[in-house]
Amino acid sequence: MMNFFKKQIKNILFVVVLALLLIPQTRQPIQVFLNKGLAYFSPSIIAVEAQKHIDSYTWQLSTLKGEPYNFEAAKGNVVLINFWATWCPPCVAELPSMQDLYVDYKDRVVFLFVTNEGFETVAKFLNNKNYNLPVYNPVTEYPVFFNLESIPRTFLIDKNGAVIIDKTGAANWNSDLVRTTIDDLLKQ
Repeated sequence: MMNFFKKQIKNILFVVVLALLLIPQTRQPIQVFLNKGLAYFSPSIIAVEAQKHIDSYTWQLSTLKGEPYNFEAAKGNVVLINFWATWCPPCVAELPSMQDLYVDYKDRVVFLFVTNEGFETVAKFLNNKNYNLPVYNPVTEYPVFFNLESIPRTFLIDKNGAVIIDKTGAANWNSDLVRTTIDDLLKQ
């Protein structure tokens, strides 16, 4: 009799969770919560012999205010480029760590948070989360080098254009590993 009730409770919980995942208003918060577990881990550093170099800085972007930005201006700097969207649960899950990193390194690292979403949607999202990340829309096609297949996708690039980190999926960008790596890149 007790096993019957345990089985029934498990079935009810399964149906409730499934229903919550099907309801649009509860689906994204649940997915973000689950992805925060994945965003606990630091991204991996690419071994020197396997690092690729940016082959072109030819790329035009636009800020949230509609101001033009030429990616060429980032050349010679440490750059963190994050491709993301407000509707993407792994993107949303990793943004708190990105915000923390940005606050501490914004004057020494070029941060580019790139999305195809409309600026009104993005501005509302940033305001609701109290983020002040520098967000851009691509004006021209992104360099083929980035080869985007899914988001979030983040690149940490050194001053010489070598890709030190290339991470697809959520990660902890405010980790000791990332901070130490950036500190070392800034010293070069």
